[in-house]
Amino acid sequence: MAAEPEDVIHHLVVGGDTAIAEIIQQAHTSDDVTTMVAAALFAPAPGDLLDRAAGVAQTTRDRQVVAIAVAHVAGDADRVDALARDHLVDHPDSVVVAWISANTHPKRHTRKDPS
Repeated sequence: MAAEPEDVIHHLVVGGDTAIAEIIQQAHTSDDVTTMVAAALFAPAPGDLLDRAAGVAQTTRDRQVVAIAVAHVAGDADRVDALARDHLVDHPDSVVVAWISANTHPKRHTRKDPS
């Protein structure tokens, strides 16, 4: 199953373990930064994929995506928020960055107003 780079995050999120394993395996030979970064988010050891993505990234957009993913994997929510906000202003179609940003903070329970 060869996923298009723009569809890879969808396949990772909704796919089963087999689909995820296939995409992670394909990402190890891919030249697409989005594919490598998205797969790294689901890989048990994301470091290799993020290192490869950093080495392949040639545009500012791609380098920003890698930096945001690295911050996410490191658990640096404040950095993810700052970088993602700036990135999404210039690239509102960046599904991977939007997904990272939305999944950086643990689910917060909001208190209902007692009134």
